[in-house]
Amino acid sequence: MSQESAKVHVRIREVTERIRERSRGGRADYLARMDAARRRGSARAGLSCTNLAHGFAAADAGDKAALKLMRWPNVAIVSAYNDMLSAHQPLERYPAVIKRAAREAGAIAQFAGGVPAMCDGVTQGQPGMELSLFSRDVIAMATGIALAHNMFDSALCLGICDKIVPGMLMGALAFGHLPVIFVPGGPMPSGVPNKEKARIRERYAEGKAGRDELLESEAGSYHTAGTCTFYGTANSNQMLMEVMGLHMPGSAFVPPNTPLRDALTAAAAQRAARITALAEEYLPLASVIDEAAIVNGIVGLLATGGSTNHTLHMVAIARCAGISITWDDFSDLSTVVPLLTRIYPNGSADVNRFHVVGGMAFLIRELLDGGFLHGDTMTVTGRGLAAYATEPWLDGGRLAWRAAPASSGDLDVLRPVADPFSSHGGLRLLTGNLGRAVIKTSAMKHEHHVVEAPALVFDDQEEVIAAFKAGKLARDFVAVVRFQGPRANGMPELHQLTPSLGSLQSKGFKVALVTDGRMSGASGSVPAAIHVTPECLNGGALGKVRDGDMIRVDCHAGVLEAKVTEEVWRQRELPGLRDARNEHGCGRELFASLRRSAGDAETGAVSLM
Repeated sequence: MSQESAKVHVRIREVTERIRERSRGGRADYLARMDAARRRGSARAGLSCTNLAHGFAAADAGDKAALKLMRWPNVAIVSAYNDMLSAHQPLERYPAVIKRAAREAGAIAQFAGGVPAMCDGVTQGQPGMELSLFSRDVIAMATGIALAHNMFDSALCLGICDKIVPGMLMGALAFGHLPVIFVPGGPMPSGVPNKEKARIRERYAEGKAGRDELLESEAGSYHTAGTCTFYGTANSNQMLMEVMGLHMPGSAFVPPNTPLRDALTAAAAQRAARITALAEEYLPLASVIDEAAIVNGIVGLLATGGSTNHTLHMVAIARCAGISITWDDFSDLSTVVPLLTRIYPNGSADVNRFHVVGGMAFLIRELLDGGFLHGDTMTVTGRGLAAYATEPWLDGGRLAWRAAPASSGDLDVLRPVADPFSSHGGLRLLTGNLGRAVIKTSAMKHEHHVVEAPALVFDDQEEVIAAFKAGKLARDFVAVVRFQGPRANGMPELHQLTPSLGSLQSKGFKVALVTDGRMSGASGSVPAAIHVTPECLNGGALGKVRDGDMIRVDCHAGVLEAKVTEEVWRQRELPGLRDARNEHGCGRELFASLRRSAGDAETGAVSLM
């Protein structure tokens, strides 16, 4: 055991070792495929003259000459740019910055391809949300198409939001013999305070605020270019890429369209040019994403109270690297990983505040020193995660890195390992006669960790909202929202339920949500047992629940059960999906084959394998 490995907490080591053992065969097969691809040499060398001529036909004379000689590496740019998504609009400028920086490093950069980029903020509660999860798999395929031309020696993936980064990483792992660096965009400036935004949403749900007031608040929250500033899936993505060693250090939360952001983008391009198989330092993606890196990602997610969507995405990403992880791994790690941040919806501060008071550099330094991260992993900067315990800055206009702050600038937002918000992470695995589910506890008050109340059964979130507006939910209850799994309707987020359920909870009612669907990455104070597996359409026991059944959601004991006798439970029949409402409209007919082939939530809801 290396000195670095000996520093790692015993539970972290145990979980990592069992993942390695479980993954032994799949990981060996994956690495053998990547090694075979590497041994074939520079991809362009295998292209015919016709192939190659097509590949550089549009290049300028200098780039064309370099590509002919095959002495300069060629860096692929794969981008999720579009100008509707505030997070991705800044990416429009990146190709020019990257191409200029690559030439300075003795390399070429070509825009290899674009990938689709959905905004869950636009599609929440709309039919398009039923395409959102599967857009991840489409993005993975689109990334593969961009890299399949075999013109490239490394790649830069430009993406930020919910399904985009996981999808790009899944696709890039199919080309794991190539070095790959992820290049983020950064958050927008802070707008309307998060507590005020949540207050107005609840007022609107209660009919006390009009649409004009709600729209004014939302427009003040999401108001310019950059990533949304709450700690949902998009910003959890950026944390993950950093703690897994796929960013240039400190890149995650630097604002867009600033000199420091441009310097980091240029540095990523130059680094991608220097770590190809044509150079002395070869750092392929397959060497960066291993079992230890996956565990580091899960630890980062737990330590920050990150998005529950990553209990799907991390499983899917790992599978693409030949690694098998389960929700038991998440749950067991959560028992020892301390919660070090309070970022909305887990607190009132946003990611800009988190970044200013110490950010990722402070977080990674604390987790390393506490033994909660594998410090000897390979990253795009080389061996060792310690480089990520530094923050970037401009020293006389030149990019440099300095040590993380010695102490947090705000203990209400970011804490050291010695004084955490909680001694355990904010995620629990629930099991029982309803199946297996995950629940995020980091934003929940202690008194909501156990809810036992009668079930009210619904087939979609619109039914819940209609019942709320009709005054039928002013009571203790557990909302069972079924037929929301990947095979039923693509597993949409049920974020629209948060204001209504939050309003009832604030009035003193015991409420909880149990569903085979997803909640938003911004899920927070209302107990929500989500991703229930197996899903209803696949024979899941959630379909046996009837109105009035007592449901227990117990975060302490890890229990999710209907308190129904075994004899009655056994005799109940499972219902079929009521109608074909989810099969057509807004492009849903195009995704029928993905729904049919999707795996269950605990295997990542993947339709590709």
